[in-house]
Amino acid sequence: MTEPENERGEEQFEGAAGGGAAKPAPAEPEEPEPAEDPAPEEAPAEPEREAEPEQESEEPAPEPESDASEVATVDVAEAMGAILDEAAAYQATASEDDEEAPASTLPDLTDDATLHAALESLLLVVDSPAEEELLATALEQPVKRIREALQALSARYTESGSGIDLRRVGDGWRLHTRDTYAPYVEKLLLDGQRAKLTRAALETLAVIAYRQPVTRSRVAAVRGVNVDGVIRTLVTRGLIEETGNDPDTGGILYRTTELFLERLGLSSLQDLPPIAPLLPEVDAIDDVG
Repeated sequence: MTEPENERGEEQFEGAAGGGAAKPAPAEPEEPEPAEDPAPEEAPAEPEREAEPEQESEEPAPEPESDASEVATVDVAEAMGAILDEAAAYQATASEDDEEAPASTLPDLTDDATLHAALESLLLVVDSPAEEELLATALEQPVKRIREALQALSARYTESGSGIDLRRVGDGWRLHTRDTYAPYVEKLLLDGQRAKLTRAALETLAVIAYRQPVTRSRVAAVRGVNVDGVIRTLVTRGLIEETGNDPDTGGILYRTTELFLERLGLSSLQDLPPIAPLLPEVDAIDDVG
């Protein structure tokens, strides 16, 4: 009994040993584990393929936004264009109103009396004889009608004994005070005037003294300033006087008077001192038209 038991024990041991040796068998399939590696490689490839449609699906998403921005930009551009058009239309309407407004308030120059009044207004502000063409342009009237109106206005002043005299000087017309009332004008302007001449008056007087007879435009060209007021002062002081008109321009010519020589203690203009230290630039007058 002992031997069979031993045999059974050996068989059991061998069976156990056989069973233990069989355990490596399942380990053999573990060798294909490298074959399982391609599976993970394919697995990432599949997500990439899946990711591509996802990206494609995400890309169209911004397209509506871009469309919206484009639409918004177009809307803004259209709105700005509409605003600018409206502003331009408003400005055009406003400018038309501005142009029409004065026209409705201008005097009707078809009436002779109104035309005469308009001519008087212009003649009062001119510094030199105003030509008929210049007056016609300012009043938008035919030259012939302006000429006839000036002649009628001058005749009316004379017939009524007015203190204003409208004279034709050269190619233009200018208002003067009538000679009949000159003593009163002189009294008003000269009485109480004992003040010394200003530097501007002295410079103007020097130009006239050395280059007489000379027009006020040439004197102004030398001095570089307007001399109308100074000329009037010198005339009222009796230091200069009118002496005809320039044949080229029609401007009034001025010269010094006897009173000028008396005040300076000179017997004639030949006694005037040399011009260089007093008026070095006076030769430029000859080049002034």
